[in-house]
Amino acid sequence: MDVVTSVMGSLLAKLGELLLAEYKLQKGVKEDVESLELEMKGVHAALTMVAKVPRDQLDQQIKIWADELTGLSYDMEDVVDNFLVYVEGFDPAANSHKLKLLVEKMTSLFTNGKARHQIGNAIKDIKTHAKDLADWHDRYNKVKDTSINNTVYPCLAALYKNQKDLVGIEDARDELTKRLTPPGEGDASNQPLKIVSIVGPGGLGKTTLAKAVYDSLQTQFKCKAFVPVGRNPNVSKVLKGILLELEPSKSMGDIDKLDEIQLINKLRHLLQDKRYFIVIDDIWDTTAWEIIKFALLDNNLGSRVITTTRLHQVATKTGDVYKLEPLPHNLSEELFYKILSDGKGKCPYDQPSEVSKKFLQKCAGVPLAIIAIASLLRDKPMENWSTLYSSIGFGNGDNKDIDDMRRILMFSYDDLPYHLRPCLLHLSIFPEDALIMKDTLIWMWVAEGFVHEEPGIGLFEIGERYFNDLVNRSMLLPVERKQDNAIDACRVHDMVLDIICLLSKEQNFVTILDSNGKYSSSQSKARRLAVQTRDEEQHNHLVNKSMPKLRSCYASMCHISMMPSLSCFQVLRVLDMKNCKFLENCHLEHLGKSHLLRYLSLENTNISELPKDIGDLKFLQTLDLRNCKIKGLPQSTSLLRKLKCLRVGSDLWCNHRIEHIDIEAPNWIGNLTSLEELSLKISGEFSTFVEGLGKLTELRVLDCHLRGGLDDRSKKTFVGSVCKLKKIQILHLEGLYGWSELEADTYWAGYKPPRGLRDLSMSSTFSRLPAWINSSQLPNLSKLKLDLYHFEEPDVVNLGGLPKLCDMGSLWIDSYIEFPDGAFPKLRYCAIHAPFWFLPGSMRSLECITFRFRTMWYMRDAVIDFDFISTLVNLPSLRWVFANIDCHGARASDVEKMEAAVRQAIDNHPNHPTLDLDMSGDPRMIKEPASPLLHHTTSVGTSAQEDQGSSSQQTKQEVLLGLLSS
Repeated sequence: MDVVTSVMGSLLAKLGELLLAEYKLQKGVKEDVESLELEMKGVHAALTMVAKVPRDQLDQQIKIWADELTGLSYDMEDVVDNFLVYVEGFDPAANSHKLKLLVEKMTSLFTNGKARHQIGNAIKDIKTHAKDLADWHDRYNKVKDTSINNTVYPCLAALYKNQKDLVGIEDARDELTKRLTPPGEGDASNQPLKIVSIVGPGGLGKTTLAKAVYDSLQTQFKCKAFVPVGRNPNVSKVLKGILLELEPSKSMGDIDKLDEIQLINKLRHLLQDKRYFIVIDDIWDTTAWEIIKFALLDNNLGSRVITTTRLHQVATKTGDVYKLEPLPHNLSEELFYKILSDGKGKCPYDQPSEVSKKFLQKCAGVPLAIIAIASLLRDKPMENWSTLYSSIGFGNGDNKDIDDMRRILMFSYDDLPYHLRPCLLHLSIFPEDALIMKDTLIWMWVAEGFVHEEPGIGLFEIGERYFNDLVNRSMLLPVERKQDNAIDACRVHDMVLDIICLLSKEQNFVTILDSNGKYSSSQSKARRLAVQTRDEEQHNHLVNKSMPKLRSCYASMCHISMMPSLSCFQVLRVLDMKNCKFLENCHLEHLGKSHLLRYLSLENTNISELPKDIGDLKFLQTLDLRNCKIKGLPQSTSLLRKLKCLRVGSDLWCNHRIEHIDIEAPNWIGNLTSLEELSLKISGEFSTFVEGLGKLTELRVLDCHLRGGLDDRSKKTFVGSVCKLKKIQILHLEGLYGWSELEADTYWAGYKPPRGLRDLSMSSTFSRLPAWINSSQLPNLSKLKLDLYHFEEPDVVNLGGLPKLCDMGSLWIDSYIEFPDGAFPKLRYCAIHAPFWFLPGSMRSLECITFRFRTMWYMRDAVIDFDFISTLVNLPSLRWVFANIDCHGARASDVEKMEAAVRQAIDNHPNHPTLDLDMSGDPRMIKEPASPLLHHTTSVGTSAQEDQGSSSQQTKQEVLLGLLSS
């Protein structure tokens, strides 16, 4: 149901596109398309209602009809897409006859489909052309009869767990109790209402934890209640439940006829002079919470409320968020053996088996999964465990605990909006534990048609919202960058993966070729194929297989010699060949015939040349050629007017060194005006390229590495083009090392960055911090990499005042820096290549710092006490220190002093940060110590102090400057 609803939405958009004036359809053809569109809108409305019903509660006839309609919708979409491709670049009026035939074909398909399967009482026979609106309404409105809107509460067992049966809950219980019991609890007066929300995926033990805290604290409150909410809640029923628990003497008859407003008023009156403790368990939406919250009066008597939810956006709305983490390995093992041994807590076997370790790894610290698996294995001989591991899916089994766990996970799936379900099912293409890059995943979703257009918003940004929603719903495990907490990748929990693989198989959404050479479903009906085996012999299964309806092929790390010819896939939209082994470029021979292709990835392959007919891929949206051996793009690439993402250029590790493979600067880049993301490493003649760059006004991401210099005219043009990119959010400009400080200051002086810019990296060196880097012009900047020559107090104020700056890397500064109290409040990562002085209160959030010493400028007679290193103690959040001591040309004694100073600073820090100390170069004795000021140079320029001559007049600051370099 989830799949067909999404496909139908995509099909309707394309039928609407056909009706646009630009296609100049003949009157009869246009009427046929309008009639078909009307019919499909009715079906889509019905399916949207059906999609709200959990699949296991649907009538079997409706399931069959929906599954049949899925294939039918795919076929219709293929027909429409082929027509759109056919008329691209030609006179649409000349092809109206062809469209009429295609519409008749769609009508025939629809008629045949409904003739084979009838819906019975749910939906009457679907006719090809609706006669009137009333009949249309009667046919499809009856689906409402199957809708279910019950409150289901899956956590009852957790309420009645014996405390002695729990494992690993003590720390979480104590932490939560501490949050709910602030200092001065003995005097409850003047303490405001405190609300804490426990958030985490299903099965993690939120209800169990809430109940444990409730049991430990309830004796401190005369007024207390523990009330479940669940999906699709009846809020009045929840409010009545609170009232009945607070006043057990009340009968249901006393409150049964009260409406929501009356119930809220009654609760507020009851609680106005009482100190209460209420747990609201299993909240699924903010609307229900907002209503319930009206009843929770803040009477300044130290009342406490706990909520539990799977949804992060609900948790942030309810109160102080407590994120429940999975059990660590030792506690997972303890719980596993406790269940396995019927409460004895020890492994019932002489030693743990390898397969038991695999089961624990699959459970990933989720108590419900551990209990379910251990309960299943308890009555099975150990010699059968390996077979069970290979055959069992968390979504399938005859064990009650397995079924309970599946039901809990399915609650989360059933709660997803229908547009998110295909996005989640799509993740079944990835193997277990795969690291999935966010941006790549979103471009795949766009190409698959899962992301639906909205006025004024780009498809990628809509897809990013889908991604964040799945993360907030705990369906995806986010992978965050340490520097700035940004989520740039994700993983799928093994249990969730098993569920979505099961659903994908049921709905023929993804066909998987596994390591055993087996297909998860019929390959002849495959719409999406994921090859998850690296065994070359298993790839023989692909060669002679007919897959005429294949829309997507994901074949990472395969031997392409064993793959069918691309000419076999007539309706292919997505081709992901990342990390595949190509024997010859001829495997792309028929690429230009894949007219419907929207996504092509050849990342990390040995492809060295693209076919010239790539320009025939008029609908291509993503072209990923990173880390290939391609040195140039065909001229026909300029015809890809719908291309949104282009990634090309390589830095390959070859023969113990990095080999840079650049492409010739494309002089036609200005033709690709739909581009939103451009990442490339280029060389050659840049004048036309930098001019064309200014035409790409839809760019959100520009990662441009120029291998080679720009002439003066091109430098000015380049900056002017960047100034035209008003939608840019990520701007990385590398290869600008040939710019002098004066040129950088002059050319970039007039730059007015978009307020949405959040990531800026520039390799040109500025003499001072540019004036446009300030909080008013860059309120969203979170990541900055910049080369500066001088850094003075006003610059510290401007840079330190950026409200969202989290990551500041490689500030190559030829200045002494003092960071004052309050500067850089959100900064978590910093790379500094200059002497620093951290005053108390500066960089309060800094967790990681990188710096580099260059000891060759250390003077034997200079009085250096390394106080600047000792100021690391003023960074209260510091966890990691990465220090590099450049020993080249230095005396061993100097290196030892410097190393000792760094280690002493780490030992003195109360957090005892992790130190990663790297020594580069070999220390050696120098007969005559050279003046650091006579020889001091950096990559960003030459110090004006060099001309002062005498080292006897050096200040401590000047000597410190000699100890650090870029």
